Amino acid sequence: MSEAVLTDTENGVLTITINRPEAKNAVNRAVAEGIAAAIETLERDDSLMIGIITGAGGTFCSGMDLKAFLQGELPVVSGKGFAGFVEAPPAKPLIAAVDGYALAGGMEVAIACDLVVANNDAKFGIPEVKRGLAAGAGALLRLPRLIPQRYAMELALTGDFIDAGRAAEMGFVNRVVDGPALDGAKELAAKIAENGPLAVKASKQVIARTEDWSHDEMWAEQQKIIGGIFTSEDAREGAAAFAEKRKPNWKGR
Repeated sequence: MSEAVLTDTENGVLTITINRPEAKNAVNRAVAEGIAAAIETLERDDSLMIGIITGAGGTFCSGMDLKAFLQGELPVVSGKGFAGFVEAPPAKPLIAAVDGYALAGGMEVAIACDLVVANNDAKFGIPEVKRGLAAGAGALLRLPRLIPQRYAMELALTGDFIDAGRAAEMGFVNRVVDGPALDGAKELAAKIAENGPLAVKASKQVIARTEDWSHDEMWAEQQKIIGGIFTSEDAREGAAAFAEKRKPNWKGR
């Protein structure tokens, strides 16, 4: 895997670190390919429950590497989009651990994650309009689904930055922490990793898809996803562990 992206695994959690601090972790082709490879590992490895994306050197991600772009390099992976995953997020949960700036494509990386933990000094923004561009890596599509539309409109049309506290008030950030965002993200990931892997994966899938379902079809569509969970070995193990007052031993089946 490219040195532009580093990975580490611990207790079922895969940490993916964008490792270009000298470029404020701007996304070039190497970063996109590195994240894509890491996401494939997350999906393929049954011992991994959840992923975290963060940035080295105190900055999350400053967006697309404009110098590389001007040289004809696109920071995308075919079928997966910008940063190697924004158009095809993993089935397993993904947390953005944001220190410093998450701007333009960097904010869109955070938007593509399921949860966001930010240091209280973090800054977010989609300033593309200030450069005559549009936030085409997911912000215009996904942000209005995550926060009230008028907030999304203001961010997209002004290009202004917001701090972590404001992002939390809008409903974009889950947790604001005083220390490193990665510590807070690992704490949140550990809580998720304690739970049944089939149930976690299916719960994410239902929540991610529910906006595409009509009122008439939503129950049937949900049943297609979660129906098998109730007859799984993990469901029986969860009930037995509760009755026996012990931690469950999940099998993922």
